[in-house]
Order: sequence, then C-alpha cells, then structure tokens
Amino acid sequence: MTDASAPTPAGTSPWGRRLVIAIPYLWLLVFFLAPFFIVLKISFSDTVIAQPPYEPLLDLAQGWQGIKDWWTGLDAENYGILFEDELYVASYLSSLRIATISTLLTLLIAYPMAYAMARAPKGWRPLLLMAVILPFWTSLLIRVYAWIGILSPEGLLNAFLLWTGIISEPLYIMNTETAVFIGIVYSYLPFMVLPLYASLEKLDDTLLEAAADLGSPPWKAFWQITVPLSLPGVVAGCFLVFIPAVGEFVIPDLLGGSETLMIGKTLYSEFFSNRDWPVSSAIAVLLLLVLVLPIAIYNNVQAREVGAKK
Repeated sequence: MTDASAPTPAGTSPWGRRLVIAIPYLWLLVFFLAPFFIVLKISFSDTVIAQPPYEPLLDLAQGWQGIKDWWTGLDAENYGILFEDELYVASYLSSLRIATISTLLTLLIAYPMAYAMARAPKGWRPLLLMAVILPFWTSLLIRVYAWIGILSPEGLLNAFLLWTGIISEPLYIMNTETAVFIGIVYSYLPFMVLPLYASLEKLDDTLLEAAADLGSPPWKAFWQITVPLSLPGVVAGCFLVFIPAVGEFVIPDLLGGSETLMIGKTLYSEFFSNRDWPVSSAIAVLLLLVLVLPIAIYNNVQAREVGAKK
C-alpha cells in the first residue's frame, strides 16, 4: 500500500492534477450540458409567431414573479405530439432501421480490411492507415456530391456497366435507400476500420500458434480466438457508426431524395421550414435519450463485469 502522506513527484501538485481533470468536464459543461439544457427548456415551451419563436421567456427583471411565470408556462405537450403524429414515429423507426443496416454493412466491409491491415508487414501498416484516413482530408459534403455523379442514371457507374454490357438500361439508384446505404457506409467506414485495427493489431499471435499446435483449423481459431478478442473494437466501431448515422441529414437529403424518411431531415424541416422550435427541440432531446441510454446501460454492464473479475 502506498503512503498517502508521501510527497508527490517533482513538477506535480494536487491542484495541477485537479486542473487537468477539470478541463474536460468544463469543456462538456460549456459545449454540451449548457446547450442541452437550453434545448431541453425550449422543448417544454410553446410555439409563437415572434422572435424567438417560443414562449415562455425567463425575465429575471421581474424577480421571483418572473421565475414563477416562466416555470408555470412550461409543459410537456410537445412530447405528446411526437407520439401522436405518425410522421415522427415513422422517422425514428426508419432512422434506427437504416442506421442498423448501415452499421452491419460497414462492419462486414471493415472487418476484413482491418484484419488485412493488422496482418500486413509492419512497414506497410502506416501507409494503409494513411489510405484509410485520407478521405477525411476532403469535406464530407464534397464526397457526397461526388456520389451523385457516380450513382445518377447518367453517372460513372451506369456508364461503366453499360459499356461492359452487364446491363442494358441504366440503374436507378439515386433517390433510394440503396444510395443512402452506400453513402453512409462509404462516409463512416474509417470510423469502423480504425478501432477494429487497434484491437486486431494488439492480438497475440502466439495464441493462434498454440491453437494450430493443438490441431485447431484456421477458421475455428479465427472464430474462437480472433473474433472474441476483437469484440471491444467491434463495439466501439459500431457505436461510432450507428450514433451519427441515426441523426444523419446530409446523406439522406442529397442521395435519398424526398421519399427517404429519417429523423435528421424531419428535425431540419421543423427547425427551418416550419419554424416550430419547441417540437424540433423535443425531437432532438428524445433522439439524444434514444442514443445515450443504450450506451449508459452497456457501460454499466461492462463496469460490473470488470468489477466481478477483480
């Protein structure tokens, strides 16, 4: 056991350590919790034709009476609207479905890529990592616009397929969910590859050699050793893809057309077209809860498992 009264290492102090720990929490407070509580407050407000387009407003000049009037003016009517209107329910369900399928497709493509990168010679690995990160050097909007030129009926994909004779007439991929899946998988593939590579690169090769010495075929050793040990990377990658995909707006708007229903497009429409800030704030708060609660439950389960092992 260490002595609590022992001097701290040179160049460090309790206040310095506390400051280092406090900086991330201060960042979250200023740039996450404060905006979240503002949006939460707006979600309990009512729509008006004014600026700002909601009421009640907190008037501290009136003192306690202003706080009382503000508190009594809040209500949960907007959350009831979300469950009564089929548009919002369908948007949530469609977003969850599209995000789930896109995450699974991304995992199926990213796992072989990450496995090949982890098994490549060490001299090639930095170059392969650079190739994965390279798309981030270009704006997401430009990359999505590039897919319009590829997937449109007169685009490069149809021109190539017609030239090779594989198809006799153009494929209509644009303005469909297929185009949305392609856009999401392409855009978020690096977020799946990188955590998978981090897990697979640390894999101890002696475990596979021991399995081979015991007579285990390569495919069986892969499923019983490699896959279980890479699960942390799988979970991290799925979270990094699924969470932003649920609220995605640019890709479904540009590639999916008007018939693709996702909560990001609905949220944008309520904010900027209908000017219904309270309902759109309620949509955002509910979306955040839908995404945060599973993560909190997963972290709680993981903490319990770690505690049980100790």
